[in-house]
Amino acid sequence: MIRFAILPLLLALNLSMCKKQQAVTDKPQPAGNAAPETAAATAAPVVAATPKIKKPVVDQTAQVLIFCYHRLVDKIRYPGTEITPAAFEAQMKELKDKGITVISMQDLLAWKRGEKNIPPRSAVVTFDDGWKSQYEVAWPILKKYGYPVTLFIYTEGVRGGALGGGEAITWEQLADMRDNGVDIQAHTATHQDLREGHSVMVIEDRKRSKKKLTGADYEKWVQNEVVGSKELLEQRLGIKVNCFAVPFGNYNEHVKELARNAGYEAMFTVYGQPITFTSPMDSIGRYAIEANKPKVFADAVNMIGASSGGGTAVAEVGSKDLTTQPADGDTVRTATPLIKANLSSVGQIEPGSVQMRVSGLGLVPANFDPKTGMVSYQVPQKLRDKTCTVIVSAKSDGKKVETHWTFGLEEATAASSPAAAPKK
Repeated sequence: MIRFAILPLLLALNLSMCKKQQAVTDKPQPAGNAAPETAAATAAPVVAATPKIKKPVVDQTAQVLIFCYHRLVDKIRYPGTEITPAAFEAQMKELKDKGITVISMQDLLAWKRGEKNIPPRSAVVTFDDGWKSQYEVAWPILKKYGYPVTLFIYTEGVRGGALGGGEAITWEQLADMRDNGVDIQAHTATHQDLREGHSVMVIEDRKRSKKKLTGADYEKWVQNEVVGSKELLEQRLGIKVNCFAVPFGNYNEHVKELARNAGYEAMFTVYGQPITFTSPMDSIGRYAIEANKPKVFADAVNMIGASSGGGTAVAEVGSKDLTTQPADGDTVRTATPLIKANLSSVGQIEPGSVQMRVSGLGLVPANFDPKTGMVSYQVPQKLRDKTCTVIVSAKSDGKKVETHWTFGLEEATAASSPAAAPKK
């Protein structure tokens, strides 16, 4: 009887609750409690109206000098790779005194990508190989001036490696520099000419031997030099390596391809030249500073020393567009080459404005043919360095245009390298 009495009561209660729910549903909903479909429809215009982030407009007329150092020692024994600490500090001070801003390597790359502006006259300081004087001597000087620095390290040359002697930097020192903002990049594993066909030193079980590698053996070796060194630096130091300095500046298209596939964003040589917004990323030139060539630093600074943010902009023209001879990056067999550039693609050139400068010679009396647009100069005396930079400038439609390129000379042809006596 109790069950029969409760059943009608439950049915009545359920009916009452359903009516209340219906009444609530029929009421208009406040804006803050809108149904999902209504909220999504309302939010859509807000998302669509969000402005897109645009890249900043960068100064494409800026120029950058990149300096390459090796060892700092009080007593010079190897002038091709050493300078004194006093000379180094004097050069760092000169950059500051002349208003040339030292920027980081990554800021340079961001500018080249069009992502970040840099001062109109900038410089990047780099050190190659991995000597302990870079940690003990150079770094304190750089910190004194507040300058960033990039180290290009060849991994077997670090202390403990097959080529790391008592003057080598240690992994602990590299980690300390990394923790304090120093940029660390790759310089191969064993610091050798990477082109196929050369005899190279091969390290097997920490024993060294000379071999001429070809085919699969060469590919395995060069893969370790270009890719293996990058991976080791990234693993040992927990960093991202995106720059590659080529030993001696010797490379070819195959080496470039390996570097690109390995993820390097930029490749660096020792063919010094001012870097512009249009300079190719796979052959960025650096000025090698050596004790026996004191004019290199001064000449480099003077190249952009007269420039200023408010000065006349110089339009940079890529050397590939001018069909230069020798071409940028080529190596010639003669120490007295014929140097040419076709300026016809630039536009109407003012004949009297054409100038050519050759490293080691300065301003030269080049010939310019207005009909063909060809500027040429036959070098009359033997060039003494292993590399030669050419700078051609002119005026077109009232604006200054400039191009520069660098080529190499075989060691046997350089005037500073006497010819070997014939074997009997």
